[in-house]
Amino acid sequence: MTVAKTVWGYIQNRDHRVMRRVNRWKAPRWIRYWMIAGHTNRRRVAVVRVGRHSPDRRRTESLAAVSVAASAALAGVVVFKGLKKISHRQRPCHLEPHCWSRVLPPDQFSFPSGHTMTAFSIALVISYFYPGFEGTLYFLAASIAVSRVVLGMHFLSDVLAGAVLGSGLGVTAIVVFASYGLL
Repeated sequence: MTVAKTVWGYIQNRDHRVMRRVNRWKAPRWIRYWMIAGHTNRRRVAVVRVGRHSPDRRRTESLAAVSVAASAALAGVVVFKGLKKISHRQRPCHLEPHCWSRVLPPDQFSFPSGHTMTAFSIALVISYFYPGFEGTLYFLAASIAVSRVVLGMHFLSDVLAGAVLGSGLGVTAIVVFASYGLL
C-alpha cells in the first residue's frame, strides 16, 4: 500500500466519521436557520455589491476590487469543475440520509467545495482592498463553508480543500493584476 493511499484512507475514514455525526445531529433551530441562510445567501453576497456599496466610493478602487474578485471566482469555477470531473467523489447526502436537511446538491460530485472556494477567493480579494471588512468577509466565507458540511453537501476535507484553493486563487489574482500594473 502506498503512502498516498494510506493518507487518503485516513482522510476518508475521518470524513465519514464526521459525516455520520453531522447527519445525525439534530441542530438547534437557530443553527439550522444560519446554515440554510449561508447556503441560500451565497448568491446575494455578490462581488458586484462592492462596486455599489464601497465605503470610500472611489470608482477605480471599487472597479479593481470587483475585477480581481470576479477573476478569482471565475478561475475557481474552472478549477473546481475540473477537479470534480477527475475526483468523482460522491457527496455525503448520496451516501447517508440527513436527519433534517432537505437541500438538494447543485451537482453530482463533492470534491472540492466550489461554494467554499468561491467564498474564500472573494473574501481574500475584497479584504485586500478593504481591510476593515476582513472579519465580516471571512465570517461569511466560513459560514458558507460550515453550512456545506452541516447540510450534508460536502465532507470536511472538501471544504478545507476549497478554502485553501480559493485563498490561493485570490492571492494569484491579486499578484497577476498587480504584475500587469492594474492595481
